[in-house]
Amino acid sequence: MTAHTPHTPPFRDRRLPFAKRIDDLLSRLTLDEKIGFLHQFTPAVERLGIAAFRTGQEALHGVAWMGPATVFPQAVGLGATWNTDLVRRIGEAVSKETRAMRARDDRVGLNVWSPTVNLLRHPLWGRGEEGYSEDPGLTSAIATAYTRGLRGDHPTYWRTAPVLKHWLAHNNETGRDVTSSSVRPRVLNEYDLRAFRATVEAGATAGVMPAYNLVNGRPNHVSPYLREHLRTWTDQDLLVCSDAGAPSNLVDSEHYFDTHEEATAAALLAGVDSFTDHGTDSSLITARVRGALDRGLLTEADLDTAVRRQLSVRFRLGEFDPEYDPYALTRDFDTPAHRALAQKAAEQAVVLLKNSAGLLPLAPDTRLAVVGLLADECKLDWYSGTLIHRSTPLEGIYERFGAQRVEFAEGVDRVLLRTSAGAFLHVPEADAGDEVRGAGGALDPALLAGRTDLPALTAGPAGTELALVDWGEGVLTLRAPDGRYLSVAEDGRVRASADQPGGWVVQETFRLEPHANGHLLRHIGTGHHVSVAADGVRVAEAGPEVFELIVVERGEDAVARVAAQADVVLVVAGNDPHINGRETEDRTTLALPAHQERLLRAARAANPSTVLALVSAYPYAVDPAELPAVLWTSHGGQAAGTALARVLAGDVSPAGRLPQTWYADDADLPDLLDYDVIGGRQTYLYFEGTPLFPFGHGLSYASFSYADLATRTADGSLHVTFAVTNTGDMTADEVAQVYFRAVDPTVPRPRRELLAHGRVRLEPGERRELAFEVPLSAFDFWDVARDGWRREPGAYELLAGASSEDVRLRTTVVLDGEPAAPRPVLRRGLPAADFDEQSGVAIVDRTKSSGDAVTAAEGGSGELLYRDCDFGDGVTEVTVTVAGEGTVEVSPAGGAVSAVLTSKAARSDPYDYRTLTARIVAEGVRDVRIGLRGPLRLAHVGFSG
Repeated sequence: MTAHTPHTPPFRDRRLPFAKRIDDLLSRLTLDEKIGFLHQFTPAVERLGIAAFRTGQEALHGVAWMGPATVFPQAVGLGATWNTDLVRRIGEAVSKETRAMRARDDRVGLNVWSPTVNLLRHPLWGRGEEGYSEDPGLTSAIATAYTRGLRGDHPTYWRTAPVLKHWLAHNNETGRDVTSSSVRPRVLNEYDLRAFRATVEAGATAGVMPAYNLVNGRPNHVSPYLREHLRTWTDQDLLVCSDAGAPSNLVDSEHYFDTHEEATAAALLAGVDSFTDHGTDSSLITARVRGALDRGLLTEADLDTAVRRQLSVRFRLGEFDPEYDPYALTRDFDTPAHRALAQKAAEQAVVLLKNSAGLLPLAPDTRLAVVGLLADECKLDWYSGTLIHRSTPLEGIYERFGAQRVEFAEGVDRVLLRTSAGAFLHVPEADAGDEVRGAGGALDPALLAGRTDLPALTAGPAGTELALVDWGEGVLTLRAPDGRYLSVAEDGRVRASADQPGGWVVQETFRLEPHANGHLLRHIGTGHHVSVAADGVRVAEAGPEVFELIVVERGEDAVARVAAQADVVLVVAGNDPHINGRETEDRTTLALPAHQERLLRAARAANPSTVLALVSAYPYAVDPAELPAVLWTSHGGQAAGTALARVLAGDVSPAGRLPQTWYADDADLPDLLDYDVIGGRQTYLYFEGTPLFPFGHGLSYASFSYADLATRTADGSLHVTFAVTNTGDMTADEVAQVYFRAVDPTVPRPRRELLAHGRVRLEPGERRELAFEVPLSAFDFWDVARDGWRREPGAYELLAGASSEDVRLRTTVVLDGEPAAPRPVLRRGLPAADFDEQSGVAIVDRTKSSGDAVTAAEGGSGELLYRDCDFGDGVTEVTVTVAGEGTVEVSPAGGAVSAVLTSKAARSDPYDYRTLTARIVAEGVRDVRIGLRGPLRLAHVGFSG
């Protein structure tokens, strides 16, 4: 045994394993101290020398919210690099800056809430900028690389402790805290869980954050999947941190529980260990925990489980061994290496979508017109840090081509606003300084207030010309000549005070509403109209001003003027990450906003040599037919402009690849809340239409040939090799991609599915053999008939090439597997959610703690199909387990209805299940169709006799 002096309690003894040290520390904590550990802001335990602790530090593409830091491309841009080594290095840089920033500001936390591994299933999702890809394999590969960088490579201590967001099946902001994602077992296992699983199994993840939404009728914060799946993937303690306010949502918006004590107990028992609720005020959460203990809903042992998981993270972060923490003295911040890495990431994220007639790269002596609303912008998103360095496309092009060869037109509409009394809105002269929102850092930037130190707008004979931009859906910004945006502070006054639109509730957006012979100007953030009073311009509930909008110059006129004088026009279009598509707000269309379409048409009409550069957080449906060249990049961080200019000049050959399908039209999209990627034929895996640009697409200034595809199986893996040769005349990267498809599947399988990829740099004429090892389990699918994974024996086609549609090599391999077997319905019956096909059905919760049931969507009528049910020598009775009112129709062999079972609920409890029995005759193997009529829930169907 190890002897301990009175001054060295076991939890301070680094010679002991963490588990024993945590046992000792837990035994020393009082019940009240343990309760305090359950809130995001854990107080210090001074009597034991334990510091306060905060879960949660945003670090999606750089340290966020805490002031200046290196800003890398958005997550979707990192996904577009298809470069796991690069992303790992970015994770390392971000974690080093986290450590360096914490050394001077203890508000900075080491438990980082990144990365986001939600799949980019739907391109209208407002938070698509936060994810990596629509493909679970690519998402997990990028996420694993980032978490490994964040974690560090020490075997014991972690540089930072990453938490994955947002568990689970979360792709809508519309009603995000009350909508339920109906996720069938195959989609759950083959798609949504897969990205999380591979990342957790890689061993560099400290925990997960549940999402706001419900899955199959049950809030993610009380999901049994945390226990049934997540915690089975690793032996490490995983810390589950709630999303902000989500514990209260269980009662307040979702009405899933009657009391907060019940809700808090259920979340804790499901696996939530840290409650992010009510900001820094822990009193409400701790009171709820005490109430749950008093009611017998929780035991102290339940609290111990959660506290242990937090302590496990804190021990791994070196908190209790500061003198042995290898990262304690890390001070790498805004280093030349980090700046170079940010530029390299921005360069590698650029995707060349089209390049006809070799317009790109541009010749050095090209006379350029640079136009568009994003041309002189370096936009940040909600999860960005404050820029230390800044490069817009215009600045990058000035630097690369020379300012004397470049003309610029932003394309804003320049307007005056005249009141009904004939006065004009006027921006008073003021020294606004260079204040940037959030530069001082904030634990919760949603609480940052607008500026009130500047004078409010007035109305008078001399008007101020404002730059008006319509970002789509009629959402406008108005900017003063000094570059400041019109904004509304808490006092309701309108000022030119904001450096950029931003904030949790954006205060810089307006709508012009036709009224009489003019327009009302509605401020979107407050919902009130702008009024003009003697003491200045403000928003108010009454007395709105009627304005006449006077257009001094149309944006398209300015664009056409400079475009006509240039050799090549570069139109930089895209989105502002705080407007029309962001957290809390989904997009409504793939279309480019009309204002930007006008600018693009004007440029193209004035000069056929027009290049479109889309700088955006998500895909657009643009018509590239009349454009010789099109590029896309996400908002690329601090070096975005330099990177784009270097790609345009040919200093760097573009090699980014699309991480999600770009659809041609809104009509190609499923409903935003349709999470059935299989039945809805969604993503490149199942989409049967013609995309605008396919998954994995991206062109190069070089050309590449593929040859010598070979395969072999050994030791549970498929080994794939082929050679890639640079047949062009410049050094360039190629992203080689390997896909597969089942040749003759018995169930719907993907049209093709990514197996492996590699990004390689090749000199002109260089040939390189690429080798990939893929576990044979990658060919498995979730067999609902057996409730488990199965690999079908037979032929699988392998496809190697430059995108999911640009296939250069093919071969077929024959794999062993387990043949299909009929459903053993006499033994297992039919769990209702294990259907093969459905129409008009949603999966819901069987109970509040576990299990699934199905119901007709919106209480109407639904159909279910279960294939190949084995009735043996025959059955004579069918039993259904149902809750609520309605009818179940059971039809073996798809013929006439054989049994009709009607439930008349005695009470409205959706969890009050009963068993109904009816006569039925069926034998042998046959399909079963089940119809649901009315709002009842069906949990199980059994057969006997």
